Amino acid sequence: MFKLYYWPTIPGRGEFVRLILEDVGADYIDVVRLPETEGGGVDALRIQLETSDHFAPPFLKDGETTISQTPLIMDYLGARYGLTPSDEGERRDAMRLSLLLADFLVEAHDVHHPLAKEFYYEGQRDEAQRRAPSFRDIRIPKFFSYFERLLQSNGYLVGDACSHVEFSLFQITEGMRYAFPKTMSRLELDYPSVTALRDRIAARPGIAGYLASDRRIPFNEHGIFRHYPELDA
Repeated sequence: MFKLYYWPTIPGRGEFVRLILEDVGADYIDVVRLPETEGGGVDALRIQLETSDHFAPPFLKDGETTISQTPLIMDYLGARYGLTPSDEGERRDAMRLSLLLADFLVEAHDVHHPLAKEFYYEGQRDEAQRRAPSFRDIRIPKFFSYFERLLQSNGYLVGDACSHVEFSLFQITEGMRYAFPKTMSRLELDYPSVTALRDRIAARPGIAGYLASDRRIPFNEHGIFRHYPELDA
């Protein structure tokens, strides 16, 4: 049984890991979401932070093995369940794309927190509104056009089969639809292959069941993807 440690009220980076676990039907415990009386709660995460060598969640425990950093966790699970390419070159490509999408996450977050994570959004609203047009008009198209080109050339992001990186692109597409609905409704017409991938992942039995369940944490204004209408012109 896997044990996942991540913040209990936001999708964040932990959601990328949950998608893989749910898709393959893995037996896992979302530890921090358990009641404190059952060993859960935020204190369980704090203990992990204080007693391990790992920097930040998500953490995945597989017996005596602990893995952190989302792309590495997904690669680890993918290797177990056939979602990491067996070819070494393709495996590096999948990791490269996962790291690229992790970069995109940072940019999406920094639109609404351009000065510092520690400041409330309301204290940096002006700077966020100054940054948002560049993200909407330049950075989103740069990332999505790249992934559109990869998908159009082969139908998959890596090799000739679905890999863990496609779940990452699914989650980012979902997050962008939540945070920038007007922008995405305009831009997605230019990226039909990305949209088709999103739909293909959503239709997988494990994912479809998960999306309809209460295990799926809704996007909200405490996570990476936040919807502030003034940033979505």
